[in-house]
Order: sequence, then structure tokens, then C-alpha cells
Amino acid sequence: MKRSYLIVAITALLVAGWYLWPKGTPNQQPDPNARPEVSVVTMKTEPIVLTRDLPGRTSAVRMAEIRPQVSGIITKRFFVEGSMVRQGQQLYQIDPAPYRAAYNSARANLGKAESNLRSVQAKAARYEELVKIGGVSKQEYDDVMASLGQARADVGIARSEVATAKINLDYTKVMSPIAGRIGQSKLTEGALVNASQTDPLAVVQQLDQMYVDVSQSSTELMRLRQARPDGSATESTPVQLLVDGKPTGRTGTLKFSDITVNTTTGTVLWRALFPNPDHMILPGMFVHARIEQKKNDQALLVPQKSVSRNADGSVSVWVVGADGKANPRPITVSEVVGDRWLVEGGLKAGEKVVYEGIMKIQPGIPVKTVEAVQPAVSAK
Repeated sequence: MKRSYLIVAITALLVAGWYLWPKGTPNQQPDPNARPEVSVVTMKTEPIVLTRDLPGRTSAVRMAEIRPQVSGIITKRFFVEGSMVRQGQQLYQIDPAPYRAAYNSARANLGKAESNLRSVQAKAARYEELVKIGGVSKQEYDDVMASLGQARADVGIARSEVATAKINLDYTKVMSPIAGRIGQSKLTEGALVNASQTDPLAVVQQLDQMYVDVSQSSTELMRLRQARPDGSATESTPVQLLVDGKPTGRTGTLKFSDITVNTTTGTVLWRALFPNPDHMILPGMFVHARIEQKKNDQALLVPQKSVSRNADGSVSVWVVGADGKANPRPITVSEVVGDRWLVEGGLKAGEKVVYEGIMKIQPGIPVKTVEAVQPAVSAK
């Protein structure tokens, strides 16, 4: 019985050893001719347009704050809030009664002054003849001529008072100085307004065109001007309008850049003009203006995935040479274009840059290359 148990145990050990024993030749080494496979991107030049998205606020091309020029009670409002108004359209009516009375009084004073002038003129004409024959003294004649001058001055004053009274009467009709969309009416009928008040009755804004005021660093502004053929960055610079980060399809023009750098932020104010025929863009909106920085017809773009940044801030890529060996190479990049870097130096067209499989390789080892799909350009 013990012998049977012993045979079973030995058999079990032999079976377990067969499964656990390493297969193949014990001293087998890796194939020295095996080459790791990596995907590469072949560098090639392509045209790109470099742009910059700058945040800004919209403002109306023309804005008029409607304020009264005379004091009085508002008797009527002639517009619907939020509607379009014409230039010269009446918006409010201020009670004209006291100003009409003042106008009529001024006209009456003018008539009185003109009548007095006619009387003095006739007297002066008679004295002019009498003084020649000694009928009146020279002093009396001088007194009459002085009265004539005073009467003429009185007529001039009266005419000025009539003109002032007429202006004040006309000001009781509050007109819109521009055409545009009018906003909320701050006051209603029965409200008292003053000629010196600071709060507007309403605001009219012209919305068929819209300004966008943005700020750009002075360094970027200098780079933009140097990149343009004529050294300028004004009328010929195309600008795209973005809302919530999405292009609106509206192309504007850069109207001007300020001549002073903000000493606190180091930025320069730019103003762009955009068409807004559908009035979809409203004043005060936060938007972005995409400004064309420069064009490069021979740009080299390397995927960001292929770029390694070193501790000293320099960047490098792995390049597969004509001998099929991979080696690291330092390069110079300037800015991000979509998901790629714009190469300024260290690479040339036709060279193969490792895209995937960097962890498999070491400097100087041969590799097997497979062309990777070139990333799409997403210029920004």
C-alpha cells in the first residue's frame, strides 16, 4: 500500500515539473537584428495663416443719450421702446405753454422796439436838416443821434430775445439726433425734467455697424507690424468676429490702433468695425476678434505629440535618418498652430519625425518606420 502511494506521488511531481519547466533553449537571447516599429511623420512645407484671438467688447458706432434742453412736464411720448427711430423724429413733448407765452412776449417787445426805432429815425432825419440852418443846436442833434443808436440796439436785443424764445419753444419737442434703435424710456408722461439733469430720458444707438474694442500686447503689435509688408496694421488687416468662441462669418476692418501703451497692462487698444445688418450683435457683448497676424507659405509644422521639452526649456524631436536610425535632435519652435508647433529651425522638409513609439527606441538604434496620418491643420 505504501509503495502505491509512493508511485502516485512521484508521478505527480514529474507532471508538475513538466508544466513548470521553461520551454525552449535555456540560453536563448533576443534577436539582435529585431527593429522596433515606430510611426513617423514626414515633414513637408505648407501654407498657413497665423491669427490671434483677442477678447473685446462691442459698442455702437453712434450712440445718443436723449436729454431735455428745457425744463418742464412731459406731456407725451411718441415712440415704442425697442423700436427703430428716424433722425429728427420727435420722441417726447414737454409742456410748451410757458415757452409759447415767453415767445409771444418777446415778439411783442420786438414790435415795440421797432416802432420806437421808426419814431427816432424820423426825428433824427428832421434834426439833420434843422441843424444845418441853425434850427436846433448841435447838442440837441447829438442827443437825437444817440437815441437813434439806442433804439437800434433795443431792436437787436429784442430780436435776440425772440430767437432765444423760439429756440426754447422748439426744444419742448425732444427729437432724436440720429437714426437707430431706442431703448427703455426712463420717464413717463407727467414727469418733471430739467435742462441740467444728468440722467438721459432714453438712449438711441445705431446698430447696423458695430465697434469691437480689443487690447493686444505691445510686443505682439510690434511683431504684427514687422510681419506685414508695409509695416502697418490698420485698414488692410482683416478681422473675424467670434461669439462664444465660434466664428460668426462677419468680416470687419481694423480702423485704428491707439498711439499709447497702457503702462499698467502693457497693451494697446485696437478698434475694429464690423457690419451688423441683422442687429444680432448688441452693444456690450463680450466677443473675440480674430486678427490675421501673418502668412507663411513655407511653414513646417511638427505634431505636439512628437515634441519633448527638456529641463532647460529647450525642445527636441526624434528624427529617423537616411540610415534608418533614430536620434534625438534639438529644434526651435515659435508658437502653437492648432495641435502642432510651428518650426523655426532644426528641421527641414523631407525628414521623418517619430510620432508614436518613442518609448521603444534609444539613440542610434535602427527602427522600422510606418507613416502616420498627418494631423489636420487647425490654424489659430
